[in-house]
Amino acid sequence: MHDLIIIGSGPAGYTAAIYAARAKLEPIVLASSVTAGGDLMTTTEVENFPGFPEAIQGPDLMFQMQQQAERFGADVRLDDVTELELDGPVKRVHVGDQVLEARTIIFATGSAYRRLGLEDEDRLSGHGVSWCATCDGFFFREKKLVVVGGGDSAMEEAQFLTKFASSVTIVHRSEQFRASEIMLERARNNEKISFVMNAKVTAIHGDSQVSGVELTDTVTGETSELEVDGVFVAIGSDPRTHLIHNQLELTAEGTIAVDGRSSRTSVEGVFAAGDVIDPTYRQAVTAAASGTVAALDAEHFLAAAKDVTPVSTH
Repeated sequence: MHDLIIIGSGPAGYTAAIYAARAKLEPIVLASSVTAGGDLMTTTEVENFPGFPEAIQGPDLMFQMQQQAERFGADVRLDDVTELELDGPVKRVHVGDQVLEARTIIFATGSAYRRLGLEDEDRLSGHGVSWCATCDGFFFREKKLVVVGGGDSAMEEAQFLTKFASSVTIVHRSEQFRASEIMLERARNNEKISFVMNAKVTAIHGDSQVSGVELTDTVTGETSELEVDGVFVAIGSDPRTHLIHNQLELTAEGTIAVDGRSSRTSVEGVFAAGDVIDPTYRQAVTAAASGTVAALDAEHFLAAAKDVTPVSTH
């Protein structure tokens, strides 16, 4: 019987592990064999995480967080969770044929940016292809950029990128936008922003760095080339909640619902942190702060229940 199992890594999971391990909870971190470290594992320079004035590579930051958690006693395992049983005082986590039992769970599986599904999209990730303007916009000073999308997030990304880029072209597959009128009007009034409508990006060009994109007209099927230095994909993201469907309450945005500013979910003893509860900010530093909250909430929950020892029914 373990006090705490943390499912997921990244800034939220590893920060929760640091706090929990320092509180002597001896947490197990199931970091995944595929997405261990989260989205920062595919990021190059991180310049906006406090404490690194000269920037740090995303994988290096995640490795240092993992080492810090392990230094205090966290047990980090590159295992994949296949099933969860969250009802009752004993939570069961299935990892293949193995079943782990714990008094508390922190769910920190993050979210996944939606991809365009293009052949060179992942290859050029971190080399001109990005899903986060606030993370990477600084590296595109005086560059020509494309933002793909038609919602509020695409308009916000484009507006933000004009602080650095020489020009931003918003590419949208139709003439109807999902963005609110006020966000759309702001983008239209920005002299650095132009629009290509009824078009979709069907190829990304570049050897070691993005050099351009292929656009296909969604009405005529005709193709054209656009010379750009970067592609920002802003077509949304999906919280990784497939393991807890029908077990935890979700919000309208599909994130895990928590009680106010806490990390408490709809099931007692289960907490959530990071991008899996955050449809808005989705930054490494906010995820880390959320992981802190979850660890403290779990610690307080265990302290309050210290006189009651759950007994497994299996």
